Amino acid sequence: MENIEISIEELTDIPEKARILIDVRSGVSFEYGTILGAVQMPDLMQRSASGELPREERYILFCMHGRESCLMAETLRERGYNARSLEGGYAGWLAKCYFTADRHEEIEDGIRKNRRWHSKLFSRFAKAVRTYELIQEGDRIAVCISGGKDSMLMAKLFQELQRHRRICFETVFLVMDPGYNELNRMLIEQNARMLGVSVEIFETGIFDAVDTVEKSPCYLCARMRRGHLYSKAKELGCNKIALGHHYDDVIETTLMGMLWGGQIQGMMPKLHSTNFEGMELIRPMFFIREDDIKAWRDEYGLHFIQCACHFTDTCSSCRIDGTSVSKRMETKLLIKELHKTNPTVEQNIMSSISNVSLNQVIAYKKDGRVHSFLDEY
Repeated sequence: MENIEISIEELTDIPEKARILIDVRSGVSFEYGTILGAVQMPDLMQRSASGELPREERYILFCMHGRESCLMAETLRERGYNARSLEGGYAGWLAKCYFTADRHEEIEDGIRKNRRWHSKLFSRFAKAVRTYELIQEGDRIAVCISGGKDSMLMAKLFQELQRHRRICFETVFLVMDPGYNELNRMLIEQNARMLGVSVEIFETGIFDAVDTVEKSPCYLCARMRRGHLYSKAKELGCNKIALGHHYDDVIETTLMGMLWGGQIQGMMPKLHSTNFEGMELIRPMFFIREDDIKAWRDEYGLHFIQCACHFTDTCSSCRIDGTSVSKRMETKLLIKELHKTNPTVEQNIMSSISNVSLNQVIAYKKDGRVHSFLDEY
């Protein structure tokens, strides 16, 4: 019997019609990026156990690093199927096959001349800047790049905004490495070169610091990362940091606060730092929809890192049944389900945080002080 693992070179020699390439990672990971031509089959193992899966097909499975898919392929073979696991998984494919030649002119032309991208991306970016007065003359802005699709697109939109020269401001494209593995660090650097974004990278040991924390490691990690970004930005003479949170982040955060935090609290388009005097945080992607960012990424065949921390950058996050999900993902899925019967649910959530009637609120907080409706009843 042939080896259970198949190399990337062997895979490319097999015609697409002669095999089915299955991404066995979670649907969330699949949406962040996958190998061209790959599909998902959430009921793969159930169908194989019942014998419903066609036996004449040739199945090639992959997960993030090839460990989970190897176990699944082995089970399929025990059930009589022609199945193999891609050696190195999606990470191995990225390292060998994701060639990142200079494409910044092509991508910039798309943002400028393609009506869809200009309207859905740049126009909404510029609208947020105007509506919330996010940029002033003489600003020096640290554009914070995590390596994901949102922040990389934000960098390109900042470059385009500077080209218009309506407001004179400076940018520093800042990448903090909290302890990325070699593949993710390489992917960030290659994408930056390909997109024509000159990044300044500085290193911290945040991942190692939170690796042993049992309670709320993600919260602590986020707080530490924010602090390091503010500190480095101030050191570089910046007065603002820009983060790539988009429209869907805003509505998900709002709903998460209600469902799991017991509070109504939105994600602000800008806010002053309480720990770094003179520093401000801005979110110029405030009006951009995540589906449009994904569509832009996919049209240009781009691949970005997802979450690269020690808690998710392993095959333990490859669960095809989707059981390993965060509260944010639960909220995202809930909104998606509600959208089926109420197509305006996203807009309604966004509108709700700009349409608060204080006369109909039992209590609210302002500057740390609680105000009750009984105060003026």
